[in-house]
Amino acid sequence: MTGFDLGLAQKVLDSQPFSRLLQARITAFGDGAAVLELDVRDELRQQNGYLHGGVLAYAADNSITFAAGTTLGPAVLTAGFSVQYVRPATGVILRARATVVHSGRRQAVVRCDLLAVGEGGEETLCAVAQGTVLSAQTP
Repeated sequence: MTGFDLGLAQKVLDSQPFSRLLQARITAFGDGAAVLELDVRDELRQQNGYLHGGVLAYAADNSITFAAGTTLGPAVLTAGFSVQYVRPATGVILRARATVVHSGRRQAVVRCDLLAVGEGGEETLCAVAQGTVLSAQTP
């Protein structure tokens, strides 16, 4: 997508107060894909010490939407998404890696792997998500 790069994607993310609260960052953006990361902190954990499922859902939603934005343009909205939790998320970083599966003129379907990254950089799949994103631009 012309004129919309990693730097601009991060600025868009930073304009979201909730994303700033979570200290999320976009680490890859373009060609039908986006990667969103955040550091695992104690205040993001649930009562058993795992990363809260709501944090994983946030990461899936935003990475899915950013990936779709690479094909549909910057004005997009999530129409819906689902998350299947595979295992509890532990580690030091949550990485949400989203890839467009299909994109038309007004809608994209995107898949996302949610990975817990350990101190040594190893990735462990903790959830998978799929979503539909719509172009918010008027025809």
